Amino acid sequence: MRFSSIRQRTGLLALILCILLFVSITMGVSIGSVSIPFGRVWGIILHQLFPDWQTFARDWPKNEVGIVWQLRLPRVLLGSLVGAGLMMAGATIQSLVRNSLADPYLLGISSGACAGAVLAILFAGKLLGAAFSGMPTVSLLAFLGALLAFALVFLIASRGSGLTPMRMVLSGLAVSYIFMAMTNFLVYLNQRSGAETAMFWMLGGLGGARWDRLPIPFAVTSFCLVVLMLQSRSLNALLLGDESAAALGVDVQKFRRFLFVVTSVLTGALVAASGSIGFVGLVVPHIMRMTVGADHRRVLPLGALLGAVFLIWADVFSRTVMAPRELPLGIVTGFVGAPFFIWLLGRGGHK
Repeated sequence: MRFSSIRQRTGLLALILCILLFVSITMGVSIGSVSIPFGRVWGIILHQLFPDWQTFARDWPKNEVGIVWQLRLPRVLLGSLVGAGLMMAGATIQSLVRNSLADPYLLGISSGACAGAVLAILFAGKLLGAAFSGMPTVSLLAFLGALLAFALVFLIASRGSGLTPMRMVLSGLAVSYIFMAMTNFLVYLNQRSGAETAMFWMLGGLGGARWDRLPIPFAVTSFCLVVLMLQSRSLNALLLGDESAAALGVDVQKFRRFLFVVTSVLTGALVAASGSIGFVGLVVPHIMRMTVGADHRRVLPLGALLGAVFLIWADVFSRTVMAPRELPLGIVTGFVGAPFFIWLLGRGGHK
């Protein structure tokens, strides 16, 4: 009876989050300097998807078609992917190091990915030619930067008295500062060439969203969600400690290396698409664990939905609060995440 009740509550919450995501996507496309009614938003979208269907064939204003289809919808969809992906990365890393204060931003992974992306933006075209200055190169170097940052964190935290949750966080902060300094140095060297584009990746934002930039984050986020869901039992075992996980049949060291790669790929792909956006992977997993418990079979899929909703609304706020200027998305999530981080410390969340 209890198991059935849990499944019913989980199913109800999933339905609520799906409805909330649909509403958030609709309002995210509708709200802006030019407000577009909800019905017209979906009329334009359905007409673009099914141009031969007479039901949606209307003479929509060209400016509204451009706003909905070319500007806002790709942006909202990218925001949902990034929010979902960052939540998944945060939940995985927290289980990996058994530290509720860990996320890609605090452990330096986002900073490493950002440094790689900025390096590609500023130097790939000059050193390798214009053919290597596109999004694939940015994504590749962002992934390599994320992987290098995580490897450094693990190496530093493992020395001395051994790997502990607090050493992992402190090592992550140190590595984060190193890569932030490297990124600032790269921008300083190229103040007259590409500095504004590089600043986008440093502060985070969805302003560069286009349809041709969605396939990579979509593919990576979807693939990582499937992979992590398949490993949800092993992730649950890690929360019990290395000895208990090993007793349950988990090869802890091999599984950790596997998770290092998965989270680095995920973070690198997302940073390449949206820049460095912090605290999503810290806030949303905690909300989900307080709501549905610690089982990753529920935390990961439901948290992905909530992460998508969270970042859509953070982006809506970032582009409307100071309109016509746009507030960097990383600043908005920082204003939300930093107080949450302090609250977690007060609750003893570092244990």
